[in-house]
Amino acid sequence: MVLGVREPRIIAFKLPTAIKIAFFHCEEWEKKYMESKKLFDELNLEVFFISEVLDRRHIPADADFDIISIFVDSEIDKEVLGKLPNLKFISARSTGYDHIDINVAKEKGIQISYVPTYGENTVAEYTFALILALSRKIFDSYRRVREEGSFSQSGLRGFDLKGKTLGVIGAGNIGRNVIRIARGFGMIVIANDINPDGKLAERLGFEYVSLDRLLKVSDIVSLHVPAIKETFHLMNSDTFLAMKKGAYLINTSRGEIVETQALVKALKEGRVGGAALDVLEEEGAIKDELDLLIGGHSEEHNLATIVANHILIDMPNVIVTPHNAFNTAEALQRILDATLENVKGFVKGEPINTVPE
Repeated sequence: MVLGVREPRIIAFKLPTAIKIAFFHCEEWEKKYMESKKLFDELNLEVFFISEVLDRRHIPADADFDIISIFVDSEIDKEVLGKLPNLKFISARSTGYDHIDINVAKEKGIQISYVPTYGENTVAEYTFALILALSRKIFDSYRRVREEGSFSQSGLRGFDLKGKTLGVIGAGNIGRNVIRIARGFGMIVIANDINPDGKLAERLGFEYVSLDRLLKVSDIVSLHVPAIKETFHLMNSDTFLAMKKGAYLINTSRGEIVETQALVKALKEGRVGGAALDVLEEEGAIKDELDLLIGGHSEEHNLATIVANHILIDMPNVIVTPHNAFNTAEALQRILDATLENVKGFVKGEPINTVPE
């Protein structure tokens, strides 16, 4: 039964003595899809669909939710958690959960679930779209015809992928799909992973090597590791120096894995031949720069990194896309299905897909 609007952009559905759950940054089709599953009635949930993200600048006036579900562009820090007094469960609609202050949530007894797999093929396919865009100068070719009306091939010569060496850092669910695609192109594949799987390597036809070896011999390096303390700035001045001169970097994982200013320097020096980046450090600040300037909070961001991002965007041998690798109809539906199962598990006292301790 529709109760009406709590505040602009929020639609509430109320059931007697219901648990309150809010889905942030939720599109209309997502709302309709989840409602069609009839789970909210089954679990006796009072549901709020909110089109905005949830962060310290976007907290609803009435925030007495028991459960929230958020995507990667929400920022759940100590301040936000402090303004959600009844919160008991966070269902992250993503594989990554570095946008949530896990330690503060645990201190408050808040459980967290995530979506372990949903885009292993989706992100892998996008990774190769970026590789092909770089190797065959697709964007430059398109711009030349579209903007200049020229069919000249001058300066558009690319290179074959067959026979080139692809170094995959992180051979998990996404990384192994990248490997499968690469083998289909006739590439030599090497990988680095903290948990090497010999049977997988034999089955897919690749070799595990040390990180140093991977950087030294790879023509293209593709990142598929989570954003954790151990991977922060994994690609930095030292690792760029260790790379094969002129090699290409692909990042469809998390921006924080690459030290932005070091990458700019490596590109300008020709140490790195080019880069395709679907994620950036401080990408949230770039997305909302006007709000950042007007609303302040600049002290929370690395302004030098934001400037370096703009330099990257303008470089001719760099492709930057807006964190879009996950974004297919099929993958988003898988995310919603998993999210509903996570919510169901929590409400029934049988939580699933909880974040690792």
